[in-house]
Amino acid sequence: MNIAVFVSGRGSNLRAIIENENLKDLVKVVLVISDKIDCGAFKIAEEFKIETAVVGKNGISFSELIIILDNKKTGLIVLAGFLKLIPAEFVKHYEERIINIHPALLPSYGGKGMYGHHVHEAVFQSGDKFSGPTVHFVNSEYDRGAIIAQKYVDISEVKSADEIASLVLKAEHILLPEVVGLFAQDRIKIENGKVKIVGLEERQS
Repeated sequence: MNIAVFVSGRGSNLRAIIENENLKDLVKVVLVISDKIDCGAFKIAEEFKIETAVVGKNGISFSELIIILDNKKTGLIVLAGFLKLIPAEFVKHYEERIINIHPALLPSYGGKGMYGHHVHEAVFQSGDKFSGPTVHFVNSEYDRGAIIAQKYVDISEVKSADEIASLVLKAEHILLPEVVGLFAQDRIKIENGKVKIVGLEERQS
């Protein structure tokens, strides 16, 4: 399956996908997209000879991007630290084919303004004992799409928001490739607005 990855930052989740051994025969990253010309993730794309594109005021429009992605037969779009809201028309075109990773246990600590360190600071101030990443489908609202998977992280002993960020990021690097793999195997289904992972029940029984 051809996939495209949207990134605004360093791209550690992009690298986690590219270097994951379980994904080698399942997916191919055909395009890395950012809203920033100087995006750090572009260096990773260059390292692996992956094409890049800038979208938004500094680059092409989302309408133009649709044409490029369709020409590349893109089966899945992964938002891995992409901080801009995706236009509704783009989301509709790729309905149930866009996923996002959020650095908290949704539905808590989601929505506009809740990204990056803002999330971890809020979690730290709350005194919560657990945090962790969430992978969810993308709709027209920030962090409101159907939840696919979460990974709980014990933060009961942390001393700072930075410690939470480090722990959650490590969990992201495990969870996101897992979900990408499930999607590539056509094992993620939506029934009545809720996500079902095909085959999970058999492994647990």
